[in-house]
Amino acid sequence: MAARIEDYALIGDMQTAALVSRDGAVDWLCLPRFDSPAVFAGLLGTDEHGFWRIGPADPVPSPNHRSKPSEDDRLEALDRFEDTGSLRIPATAAAPAPPADRRRYRGESLILEQEWDTPRGSVRVIDFMPPRHLTEGVGNPTMVRIVEGISGRVRMRSALRMRFSYGRVIPWVRRIEAEDGGTEGQRTVAIAGPDSVWLDGEAETYGRDLTTYSDFTVKAGERVGFALTWQASHQGEPERPDPEAALVATEWFWNDWVSQCTYRGEYREAVIRSLITLKALTYAPTGGIVAAPTTSLPEDIGGVRNWDYRYTWLRDAAITLSSLLRTGYRDEARDWRDWLLRAVAGDPENLQIMYGIAGERELTEASLDWLPGYENSVPVRVGNSAADQLQLDVYGEVVEALHLAQMTGLARNDYANLLQLRLIAYLEKHWREPDEGIWEVRGPRRHFVHSKVMAWVAVDRTIKLMEGTPTDGPLDRWRALRDEIHKDVCRHGFDPERNTFTQSYGSRELDASLLLIPQVGFLPPDDKRVIGTIEAIQRELLTPDGFVLRYPTSGGETGVDGLAGDEGAFLACSFWLADDLAMIGRIAEARELFEKLLAIRNDVGLLAEEWDPRLQRQVGNFPQAFSHVPLIDTALRLSATTAFGTP
Repeated sequence: MAARIEDYALIGDMQTAALVSRDGAVDWLCLPRFDSPAVFAGLLGTDEHGFWRIGPADPVPSPNHRSKPSEDDRLEALDRFEDTGSLRIPATAAAPAPPADRRRYRGESLILEQEWDTPRGSVRVIDFMPPRHLTEGVGNPTMVRIVEGISGRVRMRSALRMRFSYGRVIPWVRRIEAEDGGTEGQRTVAIAGPDSVWLDGEAETYGRDLTTYSDFTVKAGERVGFALTWQASHQGEPERPDPEAALVATEWFWNDWVSQCTYRGEYREAVIRSLITLKALTYAPTGGIVAAPTTSLPEDIGGVRNWDYRYTWLRDAAITLSSLLRTGYRDEARDWRDWLLRAVAGDPENLQIMYGIAGERELTEASLDWLPGYENSVPVRVGNSAADQLQLDVYGEVVEALHLAQMTGLARNDYANLLQLRLIAYLEKHWREPDEGIWEVRGPRRHFVHSKVMAWVAVDRTIKLMEGTPTDGPLDRWRALRDEIHKDVCRHGFDPERNTFTQSYGSRELDASLLLIPQVGFLPPDDKRVIGTIEAIQRELLTPDGFVLRYPTSGGETGVDGLAGDEGAFLACSFWLADDLAMIGRIAEARELFEKLLAIRNDVGLLAEEWDPRLQRQVGNFPQAFSHVPLIDTALRLSATTAFGTP
């Protein structure tokens, strides 16, 4: 059974990522890319769908996990499992290790360390994925696991069950013996169709129940390394990784990357962890940024709100770019701008809201019926049909990102400027149309206020481009267009009786995206309509623990989003509220909400998409870029209020 969402930690190589639970199990890993089929899909099913667990094999639990056994029981158990060379503990994949007593990332890196205390001693497992450009040769995706003895003498077990195509395909597994008969040159390979996965390790392996096991003992100061490498099956054997050298190179990479961060405020720990997470969600070969490395982690446990987030949403990528630029990371901004120009190509009139990580347009949605889903949340989806939706706000986010890149000194790109002008030419004709909006509703199209506001942003930033650079365009006409959109929103999207903007024209419902109105400069923070909207959202969209819902979900399939079920508080919206409170001068209230949000991060600083106030747990795809970006933005704003004494 999969762990709670917040019990996972992320490791990755900026081309794919794995989720590692507290009991040492890797329950999710897609190879060779974020959007490839998973070789470990236990996250969305059971152990039968693939996992790799390394943890203590000693069946006597630590006193931290349950009451201490009698001394006689303890000695009997230790004698029974004393290391005798070839003795193997009965292979039982259904008996996982206890959860780790401690875990953390090593410094400011994406190297995970988990530690267990057992009656015989303590042990550490170090998990990471070296960035592929650090690897000699072809740079295959590789997951490295190093077991290190801290004290005493601890029996360990590695249990590896590889299942290709999201747990559906059982590969052909065979062991390649070392020429000298020892374990140093031994390899285990699993092959199915186009894929092969190679296990290299310093401990002997054996197979049972379609699972590959290693039983070994580590003493204080000893280290035993394993590496799991993907290679296209027609290419033969990949190079053998060197786990220790890979560890040194990976730690150097992350330390060097973090050193470029310009943020030195009071929330540095949270900001750095979020920046590392965003970097991990960037597909290095193209510059595309995935929204999350997972699919179908539910927004409503047991419900149908399960989506594939392993793609590049223009909105999510644009706001991620904004946070990276504001903290000193210009290379990522340049790479994303290049990705955008390739993805859109010569067809900006048919702009999609999302693309594949290399710019692919076809993201056909399908259900994986053989997977029971995370805690029985079905369907399990791959692909995303929302790619075909009309979301006018995306134009605003993309243009804002291009504007910010230029304002922060990114080298001018004439084609990027031309693209921006062509996007506005499209908006000029289509901004009056209803759309599906920021939340990708699957109900009828509406005139969403946020979409109109972001259309205004697109025009406004393009006017600023034309005023500040020698760029040709109908400047006077677009100034008039900017004024027209502004007046239209204030006339049709504002409820004067309640003193609040509404979700859509003619609606009385609220929507948390309205919190962005002052942040994008549509109205100043001290405008009474802005303050009224903030206070209305506080009255109507807050959960009992003070977090923000996106919008009311009552009405089921006849409601605004056309879906059955409910959902939790949307974490990005909760950060937006903290931002707005700071902007209108309610600094203490903003700081209190922000620190409450920091407190629901998991123990290694990660956030999913939502927080379920009933179950008091994280829900939705994990970790979620759209949660970590506003965390950074709010930290920057609150640090500025501390430095300057004003919002």
